[in-house]
Amino acid sequence: MIRYGLACLAALGAGDTWAHGGFAETHSFTPRRGHPEQQWMGFTQGALVSRDSGASWRWVCAEAMGYGGWMPERFVWRADGMLLAATGTALISSRDEGCTWSTASDFGEAWVTGLAAHPTDDAVLYLSTGRPGTTNALHRSEDGGRTWRPTALRREAVFSDVRVAPSAPRRLYVSGAVGYAPYVFRSDDAGETWREWPLALEGAYDAKLLAVSPVRPDVLWVRVSLLGPAGMPRHVVLRSDDGGQTFGSVLDPDDLLVNMEVSEDGRTAWVATYNHVYRGGEGGAFTRLALPAGNACVAHVAGALYACGSTWANDWELARSADEGTTWTPLLSLRELRGVHECPAGTPVRDLCSARWPQLAEQLGVTSPTPGPGDAGPPPDAGAPPPAKSGGCGSTPGSESQTPWGLLGCVSCLALSGRRRRAPT
Repeated sequence: MIRYGLACLAALGAGDTWAHGGFAETHSFTPRRGHPEQQWMGFTQGALVSRDSGASWRWVCAEAMGYGGWMPERFVWRADGMLLAATGTALISSRDEGCTWSTASDFGEAWVTGLAAHPTDDAVLYLSTGRPGTTNALHRSEDGGRTWRPTALRREAVFSDVRVAPSAPRRLYVSGAVGYAPYVFRSDDAGETWREWPLALEGAYDAKLLAVSPVRPDVLWVRVSLLGPAGMPRHVVLRSDDGGQTFGSVLDPDDLLVNMEVSEDGRTAWVATYNHVYRGGEGGAFTRLALPAGNACVAHVAGALYACGSTWANDWELARSADEGTTWTPLLSLRELRGVHECPAGTPVRDLCSARWPQLAEQLGVTSPTPGPGDAGPPPDAGAPPPAKSGGCGSTPGSESQTPWGLLGCVSCLALSGRRRRAPT
């Protein structure tokens, strides 16, 4: 946290990168299913998109996405080009690859807290809601997110997230809290029936799913929140080997958690906090990696490990590792952004973001700022991928918490040591 606070001070002294009321950092990575050359990164001022395997990145401003102060928690990019994101309050989506966005009205007053895709069926999605003081549910879509219906998991509980077991897609997990007691809910029949278990950890008041093993559906990890010294929140990682019935602590970092990834063979896991990445073997202890230092998050994609970093602390915003995180190859600095996402005239991205780009480019110190796009026309054909950048590209899923930074000063930056929405619970 201290390191990130120092990075904040350094960045403010170097150019005050506070566009749209938030410190400029990435926080998630999502490739388009079936089109790995197209990549999407969550960003504190909207999103970044690449169509050429990460060789170049362009900006989608938050105003065009319409999510207000609640940054998206998780993105899904379907094979047909439809993008969906859970923001912590709403489900937003785009059917034209990020140029135009809409907000779903299917969930009434409930807050959309989690979003998960079926590992093999691109049309099947699951979504959790979690507004306190109301009835929440797990919802299922069978048409790629266009329509939703509640599953049998529907009750007065605050559901925080949902995961589908990659090796057994009928196995679903949902995390949440009943009152102030953290719970894990499990279905073995795609949501028709459910079992539930409380997480018996003294002082824990909520739970959030982190990952399910790609090869063992009974192995899962959750993050629980407790109050630490001086009443500040503290996060602990728990692991279950029996499908959620019992858990044991595997990591208690002096930092707040962002996300977690597991290798395809299930033997290695990585946990990202706001400032570091930790690596652990199968069932073993976690150790902290040397990098990144500041703005950490991880993704394991097609056998490669990617991490968010900080342009202001590490001089890279995105890097790739071929040795499970021991060494890193930088792939992106925010100073290398190319401009605004290429969208047709009349779309929100074209109309709103182009006018805002010069200010952001100046704030980030973009080395070769590109003017706002002309009439770019439709996006390029996804079926003909451009040449791949040497070394590839990517970053991480997951983001955590749910309230905007607002126009914070440096004192708040040091105090929060994070870049996400609300003070983490």
